[in-house]
Amino acid sequence: MKTKITELFGIEHPIIQGGMHHVGFAELAAAVSNAGGLGTITGLTQGTPEKLANEIARCKEMTDKPFAVNLTFLPSLTPPDYPGLIKEIIDAGVPVVETAGRNPAEYLPALKEAGIKVIHKCTSVRHSIKAQSIGCDAVSVDGFECGGHPGEDDIPNFILLPRAAEELEIPFVASGGMADGRSLVAAMALGAEGMNMGTRFIATQDAPVHQNVKEAIVNATELDTRLIMRSLTNTERVLNNEAVERLMEKEKALGDDLKFEDIIDEVAGVYPKIMHEGTMEAGAWSCGMVAGLVNDIPTVQDLINNIMSQADEIIKSKLQNF
Repeated sequence: MKTKITELFGIEHPIIQGGMHHVGFAELAAAVSNAGGLGTITGLTQGTPEKLANEIARCKEMTDKPFAVNLTFLPSLTPPDYPGLIKEIIDAGVPVVETAGRNPAEYLPALKEAGIKVIHKCTSVRHSIKAQSIGCDAVSVDGFECGGHPGEDDIPNFILLPRAAEELEIPFVASGGMADGRSLVAAMALGAEGMNMGTRFIATQDAPVHQNVKEAIVNATELDTRLIMRSLTNTERVLNNEAVERLMEKEKALGDDLKFEDIIDEVAGVYPKIMHEGTMEAGAWSCGMVAGLVNDIPTVQDLINNIMSQADEIIKSKLQNF
């Protein structure tokens, strides 16, 4: 299937694996790229330029296909070495960078000068337009359904995607609620040139996370995510568990007086315990509503093959019959 996204990134299928903290390692990125999509290494999980360089090198040993590195720009008293991380990405010849968080304008010139394509994650039309204006090559439009940070506007993809299509000239992919061939065809009908999947890729055999995490997604329904940190204007969609229930009780009790320090035990440094040790009640972790559509743990290759087969069947049979 050829779309503006497959042509832009030099991939076979219009499917992107989003950057995910302590999930986007070389193993998963390479598996997605080898299956014809665009795999993504999560830069801040590596932390330092040296570790990121090693992870990129590992990925290159596993695939000769294009892959991306995600860089999330976050406000911090001790920010990561973004210039160092970008230098390693450039030196390694990584062809695509997925940016997220704050406006990446400060770092775009170096990436663009190196010929790197940039896709920026946006949760609103206005942010998508801004990404286009500063020179991003594409955007990932994240609807309210998505795991992680859906922004503060609460606009679901059935509204957000066609609005983005009305306003944007650069191509965009749909993110949030994407799981299968139905998702892909629906996203493209609404104006997207492909889709970005996060939660669905966690529940695969190739994802380097604990089996408990994968089974938690399979066992969840679309009713099992919660929104936290709304009063901090840092809304995150997470899978419900004991830690999340405890966190929400604090939010209810403290209201607008809530400070990050009040919930630090539930959100800070919990990802290694959850993703690698399988301690599922250790804290809050990002998960999309799409968990309700995830019923198995296939290989990435089988997942992508099935997505494309289902999409092809819908387009050729169901839609043409209409």
